[in-house]
Amino acid sequence: MHKYHARRTVVYGVTFPSRAEAARWVQLQEALESGAIRDLERQVRYDLMGCGKYCADFRYLLKRGLGGYVLVVEDVKGVETAMFRLKRKLVKRLHKVTVTTVRMRSKDVDVLLAAAGGQSV
Repeated sequence: MHKYHARRTVVYGVTFPSRAEAARWVQLQEALESGAIRDLERQVRYDLMGCGKYCADFRYLLKRGLGGYVLVVEDVKGVETAMFRLKRKLVKRLHKVTVTTVRMRSKDVDVLLAAAGGQSV
């Protein structure tokens, strides 16, 4: 068991380290299908120039206005550690990218995973 009680979960044949991350993937897949987002990626790595690496959970382009898109980088978190906060600041400074923290309510996670047939492993 993970120290923050995360449970590996499989949804749409993809394994995620937590139920919340799997549920967010379900939401993003729906947004992708509707055209609200495009270019969805998982586990995107950023080099922190001698300070290690940061791996974002998701990155995509969010549709804004008349044909414009804005880059979104997300990390699904239940617990925001000091190390994560430091890496988020480094990503912003070095790559000019803002990392958005996404928190999922357990009730929403349950509903999304049940609808998508997600299973804990």
